[in-house]
Amino acid sequence: MRVAVIGGGPGGLYAAALLKRLDPEREITVWERNAPDDTFGFGVVLSDETLGGIEHADPVVYAALQDEFVRWDDIDIVHRGHRHTSGGHGFAALGRRRLLAILHERCRQLGVELRFRTEAPPAAELTTTHDLVIAADGVHSATREAHAEAFGPRVEEHRCRYIWLAADFAFDAFRFEIAETEHGVMQLHGYPFSATESTVIVEMREEVWQAAGFAELDERESVERCAKIFADALDGRSLRSNASSWITFRTVVNDRWSDGRTVLIGDAAHTAHFSIGSGTKLAVEDALALAACIEEQPTLADALTAYEAERRPVVASTQRAARASLQWFEEIARYTDQPPRQFAFNLLTRSRRVTHDNLRLRDAAFTEAVEREFGCPAGTPPMFTPFQLRELRLRNRVVVSPMDMYSATDGVPGDFHLVHLGARALGGAGLVMTEMVCVSAEGRITPGCAGLYTPEQADVWSRIAAFVHTQAPGTAIGVQLGHSGRKGSTRLMWDGIDEPLPHGNWPLAAASPIPYRPTSQTPHELTRDGLTEIREQFAAAAWRAARCDFDLLELHCAHGYLLSGFLSPLTNRRTDGYGGSLEARLRFPLEVFDAVRAIWPDHKPMTVRISATDWAEGGTTAEDAVEIARAFAVHGADAIDVSTGQVVADEQPAYGRSYQTPFADRIRNETGIPVIAVGAISSWDDVNSLILAGRTDLCALARPHLYDPHWTLHAAAEQGYTGVDWPRPYQAGRRPPQTGRTDAPKPRLTLDGSL
Repeated sequence: MRVAVIGGGPGGLYAAALLKRLDPEREITVWERNAPDDTFGFGVVLSDETLGGIEHADPVVYAALQDEFVRWDDIDIVHRGHRHTSGGHGFAALGRRRLLAILHERCRQLGVELRFRTEAPPAAELTTTHDLVIAADGVHSATREAHAEAFGPRVEEHRCRYIWLAADFAFDAFRFEIAETEHGVMQLHGYPFSATESTVIVEMREEVWQAAGFAELDERESVERCAKIFADALDGRSLRSNASSWITFRTVVNDRWSDGRTVLIGDAAHTAHFSIGSGTKLAVEDALALAACIEEQPTLADALTAYEAERRPVVASTQRAARASLQWFEEIARYTDQPPRQFAFNLLTRSRRVTHDNLRLRDAAFTEAVEREFGCPAGTPPMFTPFQLRELRLRNRVVVSPMDMYSATDGVPGDFHLVHLGARALGGAGLVMTEMVCVSAEGRITPGCAGLYTPEQADVWSRIAAFVHTQAPGTAIGVQLGHSGRKGSTRLMWDGIDEPLPHGNWPLAAASPIPYRPTSQTPHELTRDGLTEIREQFAAAAWRAARCDFDLLELHCAHGYLLSGFLSPLTNRRTDGYGGSLEARLRFPLEVFDAVRAIWPDHKPMTVRISATDWAEGGTTAEDAVEIARAFAVHGADAIDVSTGQVVADEQPAYGRSYQTPFADRIRNETGIPVIAVGAISSWDDVNSLILAGRTDLCALARPHLYDPHWTLHAAAEQGYTGVDWPRPYQAGRRPPQTGRTDAPKPRLTLDGSL
């Protein structure tokens, strides 16, 4: 097998060494256009997981790295004169030059040919003479661009400028220092990579960089300016550069990682922001996986398929974490007014890979200090701290999210709703929300949707609310009022979600006559009289909700239903006073809100659910969502329930764990309005992390409560928290049931079968 490696970075060198070690007969050549000792950047960080893989695959390289590593456990966050230290994190770093030198030596020992100061031939040419071409040519990969049609690259530039520098002393921790200057917020990321040297990265938003005049400075002047800005962190010492320049981070994603005999690894295939220290780690892990798959699979094609299948999920997860981290630093000015300890906790948990529970294991004293500053009573997890909305005191921060059950008859809820909502109320949540309760028969989504437009419907809702108040004291129950708009008159979810009814359809009304899908019914555009009628329907439903004794009312202005359809420019094409600008698109939803607020008892809170983005070009943006939230708050909304999407059928959501939370975070920290975060929040650890970091005030969970109606009680038990009140009939179940025996003696000897 003849192998060509384009690029002599850590990933390319390690792939070459591994492939040669696994089969000495392979002929392997590495092309590197720079000299052996040329490198950019200074130190690299590797995780224990990556080191474990290296140790298993090549003990020689592992031993050489072990001799060079600088190790430390602490992270320092310096913010407004306060330095907070969190321990137990575990880092290992060494100089990039030293890493390359170790890999050069290993390649030479094994017989890999290294061609320095030599531009590699194009991959298309190399494939005519080699069995495998490994493109490890970095973020600006010429191979990837030359074969863009095959690889399908997507490159996104972000909003911060940063520069790699070094200091001639070793920080005693991984240090984040925040400088609030007259031009804006700047941050330093620093860590040691030898006994006498540290990497220093200075980063700031593009507009801050421009305002500070860095665009006009040469390299030396930039370095001196950075040293002056961060003089406290550097103790007055200077910084040095190495052909350093201000650059913008680029996230690279490829639809495919291989094309025939050519395969991408490392930054050529994918990038992840330096703030989670993953570039070299990912490249080395790619090399390990590629070599293993070539060894294990019968053909090269099978090996490249297996390599991508193995690595893609890992990389996607890392890129999600990296994106969350880089966006946090892009928006750091949003958080600088937080209390210093909360700010530190927020920074540490920014990528969602470090969580409240994980941080408590690493450094209990630091985490407990953050909890005390937040106001958690001793031994109380953040999720079990109460929260006040007007005169309603929620006993904890958990909300059972509204979930359509499609189980009503003629809009009348039945025993199913009593059991469904009653069970979840008994499960310990602070607030249980009904499904979207429709304000008219024509406002239903499906024939199975519940309503609040007849006395019979109100009687059943009264019974359900009374059950919650009587049998689950301490749990509040809220009603969500809505109108389906253009998404109505469809089949039950399990019969074909969003598909029109085969018969018995009712007419639809919307902001504009635009069908949801090509096969959907076209709604009629609401006239002034129609708007007035629907507003009065909402007010009448609110009057009934008050008589039912619900504790909270939520107005549904999300997910493409009627009021949401007015807010989005993709669904509102009106030319009257209810369309056009955001202010005009807000007019009717605010009129409905005002009508409901006038009816709803003043001492009871009202919330509004919005779609903070349409996940579609030309739709509602995160900036729009902030203004929408402000408008509702001015009119008396007590909190904003921040969801996303479901407005247009061709949306492209960026799914992932807690993927909608950043929109709630932005609204809360830019406006000060309380928010409810939703969207793939699946664990009590997520809830604790989001609450304590100040990204949300309440967390609404849907599917976890379908899986486990007693999710909140079980969350308390799993955390060893005894301050939650279990319903008396359930108190015997406060401890997890016993399982099978797990304490069997372990074998101490492994004997040869021939003995």
